[in-house]
Parts: sequence; C-alpha cells; structure tokens
Amino acid sequence: MIVDVSSQFSLKRRRFTNIDPMEAEEAKAKLAAAKEKFGREIRVFETSAASSSQTEESITEETDEFFEFTAEDYYRIMNAKKEDKVLKTRKLKEAEQAARRSRITKTVIRVRFPDNHTLEATFYPSETVQSLVDLLTKVVARPELPFYIYTTPPKKQIKDTSQDFYSAGFVPGAIVYFSYNIPKADDTSDAKSGPFLQEEIMSLKGLELLTKHAEPVESAPETIPEASPPVVQEKKPAEKKPVKPKWLKL
Repeated sequence: MIVDVSSQFSLKRRRFTNIDPMEAEEAKAKLAAAKEKFGREIRVFETSAASSSQTEESITEETDEFFEFTAEDYYRIMNAKKEDKVLKTRKLKEAEQAARRSRITKTVIRVRFPDNHTLEATFYPSETVQSLVDLLTKVVARPELPFYIYTTPPKKQIKDTSQDFYSAGFVPGAIVYFSYNIPKADDTSDAKSGPFLQEEIMSLKGLELLTKHAEPVESAPETIPEASPPVVQEKKPAEKKPVKPKWLKL
C-alpha cells in the first residue's frame, strides 16, 4: 500500500512598512539621549482639539457649587460602607497598602499644556511631586516665568509638592495641567499662547510611534522543501512447496 503525502509549504512573511529603519534608529537614539539627560523616559505628543475644548468647557462652565459635597453624596457613601461586611483592622489595611505599593514600580505622569501638547514622563512612586516641577523647569520654553500645575475637575492647584506620587494619588498614572502664574495685564501675557516646550523637547514629538511601528523589511519567503513520500515495497506472496496428495501412492 502506498501512502500519498501532499506537499507542504511554509511561508514566513512580514508586513510592509513605510517607516525607514534609519529614521526609527534615529528616533530611538533621540529618546535614549533625552532619558540620559533628564534621568527618565520622556514622550511628547499632541492631543486632539476636541478633548482639550471639552476640558476647557468643564473648567469654565461648571461652577464650584457643581462639585460641592451634598447630603445625597453623603448618604450614598454611608450606604456603600454599610455594604462592606469585611471589617479590616488598621494594621491589615496598612499591610495591604504596602503590598500594593511594592507591586507598582513606576508611575506615568502626563502634563497637558494649553496648546494641546502633552509631555509624558515616568517617575518612581516614591518620588515627590517636586521632581515633576523640577522636570518642567528644565523643559518649558519660559522657565523664568512662574507656573503651577493643577488637576481637574474641579480645578485644584497642586501646592504641596513634598508628598510622593503615591500619597498624591498619582499612581499608577495621572494627568495634570500646566499654566503660567502671571497676571493678565502683565507684558508677558503673550507667553500663554505658546510655545510652552523647548524646541529640543518638541523634537521628540511622535518619535515613539516611529519606534513602535518600525518593522524589518519583508524578506524573501523561506520554503520548507517538499517531503518525499515514503517508498512502500510490495510484499510478494510466499512460495508454497508442492504437497503430495494422500491418495497418490507411488
């Protein structure tokens, strides 16, 4: 019996890409140089105008009364606490919190500027918010001008920069906003229109996308040679010796 084995071909293909590998290498080199200079990973990208406009509307249109803590909020929180049937001691809570902190090795902070650009940087959770302020002093276009960072909604200026990121609630990541702290009637009010980041930092814009999407150029398909079918030898029937019949007498 002969077994018919069909031929099998395996083609290893890679997607085409329009990104030049040299550009990807240059992008990696720039990001690595920025990390070495500032001591942390830095990314720059541009946010959509729609998201920024929605943020501005939430800041300008909603009053502080909208975010006030009401009696309804109080009773809702109290009811939620009653549903918690597990009573945890203070030491147990501290142990669980310490365990959660030990599992988180970094936090990603994004700083959004009024010109729709975002600066992303990584920090250790144990670092203080002051390390973020120090970084902004090095990368903003007008470091001589006073500035502040805040969260929203509601708009709340971050004044205590001595607390670490974990205590500030910025772990595993957070979005903060940048603003110059200058009066409107000041001669330097044009600084509020940007640019807000130095040219060196702006040159990092979009480089991470180049490094992520860059892939090797398509190579020639590798083929596996066709496996030759096994040769099955046909068995010949065994030769039988002639047998003398019993009735034949010589």
